[in-house]
Amino acid sequence: MLKRLITTAAILGIGSTAALAHITLEGREAAVGSTYKAVLRVPHGCEGKPTNTVRVQIPEGFYGVKPQPKAGWKLEKVTGPYAKPFNNGHTTVTEGVKEVVWSGGNLGDDEYDEFVLRGTISADLKAGETMYFPVVQECPEGAKERWIEIPKDGQKSSDLELPAPALKLR
Repeated sequence: MLKRLITTAAILGIGSTAALAHITLEGREAAVGSTYKAVLRVPHGCEGKPTNTVRVQIPEGFYGVKPQPKAGWKLEKVTGPYAKPFNNGHTTVTEGVKEVVWSGGNLGDDEYDEFVLRGTISADLKAGETMYFPVVQECPEGAKERWIEIPKDGQKSSDLELPAPALKLR
């Protein structure tokens, strides 16, 4: 009985370690029509190498994005047209940040950091849906971790090897 309990605990420990290895959002739920601060938690580098670049694709329906600068990292905002316009109070917004790139840093494989941006979740999205923030980590010598998988019908994020960080809308 004790041996079985120890084996079960070890399996659970391994499973939870693997789950912690993914890039995740600190706040995993947000209200439709609200401002949301996306804190992306990066727990490691790529195959033992440090992370030098973090690229975040901004999902449709998340607009007015403002990334937080990080000391020691260069910040780039890639802009473009939105698929549809958004009413931002007194103005209509038709384009904005589509990707945020932090580069030139050095996050060791044995270190942890957070990358932050904020924006508005469109009021015309539906509660109960999930918004995904695909992230690519780039490391020396071309090593990359692509956290870009989005579940297909019937799949769960936990079924994926490299799931994109997910935000449940309420």
